[in-house]
Amino acid sequence: MSVIGIDFGNESCFIAVAKAGGIETIANDYSLRATPAYVAFTDKNRILGVAAKNQQVTNMKNTICGFKRLIGRKFDDPHTQNELRMTANNVEKLPDGGIGFRVNYLGHEHVFSPEQLTAMLFTKLKDTSATALQTQINDCVITVPFYYTNAERKALLDAAQIAGLNVLRLMNETTATALSYGFYRTDLPAENEKSRNVIFVDCGHSSIQVSACAFNKSKLKMLAASSEQLGGRDFDYYLAEHFSNEFVTKYKIDPRTNKRAWVRLLAEVEKLKKQMSANNTKLPLGIECFMNDIDVSSTMQRADFENMCSGLFKRVEETFKKCLKESKLSLDEIHSVEIVGGSSRIPAIKQLIELIFGKTPSTTLNQDEAVSRGAALQCAIMSPAVRVREFGVTDIQNYPIKISWDGEGGHGNGELEVFPAYHAAPFSRLLSLFRREPFNVQVSYADPKNLPYPDPFIGHWVIKGVKPNVENESQEVKIKVRINHNGIVLISSAQMIEKKETTEQDQPSFDTSKDETQNPDDQTPNNTESNEPMEVQHDDSTKQEKKKKATTKLIELALESDTHGYSTSDLNKYIEQENKMINCDRVEKERVDARNALEEFVYDMRGRIQEGGELYEYVLDSDRENICMELDEIENWLYEEGENCERQIYKDRLAKLHKDTDPIKARHQEFCSQPAAFEKLGHAIQMARKAVDQYRSGDEKYNHLTETEILNISETADKAEKFFIDAKAKLTNVTRTKDPEVHVADVYHECDTLTTCVRSVLNRPKPTLPPTENHEADKNKANGENTDSNNKNAKLHTEETNMEVE
Repeated sequence: MSVIGIDFGNESCFIAVAKAGGIETIANDYSLRATPAYVAFTDKNRILGVAAKNQQVTNMKNTICGFKRLIGRKFDDPHTQNELRMTANNVEKLPDGGIGFRVNYLGHEHVFSPEQLTAMLFTKLKDTSATALQTQINDCVITVPFYYTNAERKALLDAAQIAGLNVLRLMNETTATALSYGFYRTDLPAENEKSRNVIFVDCGHSSIQVSACAFNKSKLKMLAASSEQLGGRDFDYYLAEHFSNEFVTKYKIDPRTNKRAWVRLLAEVEKLKKQMSANNTKLPLGIECFMNDIDVSSTMQRADFENMCSGLFKRVEETFKKCLKESKLSLDEIHSVEIVGGSSRIPAIKQLIELIFGKTPSTTLNQDEAVSRGAALQCAIMSPAVRVREFGVTDIQNYPIKISWDGEGGHGNGELEVFPAYHAAPFSRLLSLFRREPFNVQVSYADPKNLPYPDPFIGHWVIKGVKPNVENESQEVKIKVRINHNGIVLISSAQMIEKKETTEQDQPSFDTSKDETQNPDDQTPNNTESNEPMEVQHDDSTKQEKKKKATTKLIELALESDTHGYSTSDLNKYIEQENKMINCDRVEKERVDARNALEEFVYDMRGRIQEGGELYEYVLDSDRENICMELDEIENWLYEEGENCERQIYKDRLAKLHKDTDPIKARHQEFCSQPAAFEKLGHAIQMARKAVDQYRSGDEKYNHLTETEILNISETADKAEKFFIDAKAKLTNVTRTKDPEVHVADVYHECDTLTTCVRSVLNRPKPTLPPTENHEADKNKANGENTDSNNKNAKLHTEETNMEVE
């Protein structure tokens, strides 16, 4: 089991894995580390990642990208409408107010939500990881922009569940970058020393995020963050607009009226933008057959680009200043500024960083992979499958949160801010109310004006099971409001405290100074949850004089919630639909692989049997003509009526070709292998003869062998030599278009037989004499004292040997 970190980007995604040797970034099936966030649909299957982006120009309406910025949003959202201006897809409003992309898939019209498209991309990333690591992938940490609200975070979790991923944590991209920076640092200050403050600037494809983080040994704490919905693509749009206006004047064509031309122009200006980051000279832009078969060209210089985008750079500067202000750090307290993200390579942004923060931007981190590496580290810390040292991570909740509740007994509704902006997360707080009947509680964002989401609503909960005590008085209800490790705000539990009068000996059993309860479905593995109880009493009934001695009983109350995200039934439906599409993709892949195998065999075999090919002299002219005709027929069939056949049809055709051509390949293999086989057999015969000759000459290492064993080797060698001579004679005049009478397997069999015989005899160990009872007598024999007896035994042994030889 492996754990991975996923950097889910607007343009591309990165996957990192925690291994024994450290963190590695996984390459996809195109050997690229970045997997484009593209999903495409055809009449046969889905196309995901690199392949989807490569065919975008030819399949624009059914190729979707940029859905990260639409996840969890509604169709009428102004942000959504602004994003849809840039898409070439057919987008419609769903019955629940959501966003639906209408595409042609498997020959029918289908509508998919951004959450489903995200799940499809996650499926691709999961398969890429499983293929690269050769193991099952389940646990992961997925990064999200820190400005994501509850609705967007819940939507992303739903997408991961549809894809079959177990998300251990949704981690803010800024926090993942900070973890990637601090985890391997050995020079961080101790816990009791002043923290090291580092600014992280992440300029991505569609947004810029700036965060301040305080580091101590083995822990980090996020201080503040700011963002702007501005990224590399916005600079591309400015360039594309500039060149579009120029082409209207110069060539009388407008790329904005042609979606395909607009996509091609965006791709070219992106390349130009990257070139301008490295060069200050005038650079060319040229596109052949751009529109109406017209070739277009132009030039651009970095200074002109910076003047054109001065408004964008002003927004970037304001974002830097906002983060510096909200972090409450002075310039002297900032240790360094680390930059990540593709757009951070723009020289003007680096200049702004140095201007605002007074520090030269540092490129310590991998600008493209830092976020995914931090996510993989967090996943390794949280997962029991990987052993890694602990590193404390304290994140922040970026927006103030308020809670409101129904009034009772003629009193008005209550409201309270429970979490201010930049409050530590994960975190829990307790709210105490006095109630005598079920009531409603609503959680929402307290400052809608500064919220990048049109609806401040977070969730609505009904607290059930509340009832008065035996004296018909209100009872205390404790509500636990929590920011969990995914950055999602919720009411995780509610308890009613039932008090009863007791005798003097009875003791109270409930302590309101600690928050011990936690929803079992809302665990935060390997993260210490800070508990800061906040007692807010709102009793609408007449308070009674309390007894000094009373017993208390905690009663768990049922919660009925209405929050963002799919219902269980919808999730199950989408999971089933995703599994069907995965199976359809698998079947189509097998069909295409079978077709490609047949096509590859046709081209390969034709080249091998024609003149100049390695099989040319092994096939008769008549057979060659028939085979070539068959290959030509299959080739024409593949590009006509056989283009979309079932997999089994391709396999049957390939089997027929193998049946016709395998004998030719077998003859080629036979004749090519004969020299090596006969050489091996000849060598084995020579080694056997050499062993016999050494024995005859009295070599001491063979003294323990008998004449019978040596005769067996000699006879086997004679038999092998006769086979060698006869086989050579039979193969002398054999044409290569006919099967040989003697096969290479027979030669190797004869060689193995001889080799086994020789080894079984020569490798027999020498016998050892048993120990004698009289050790002193043995010693005397060794010293030559019993010479007469030894001479007698030697003479007897010689006579026996001579008899065996005769």
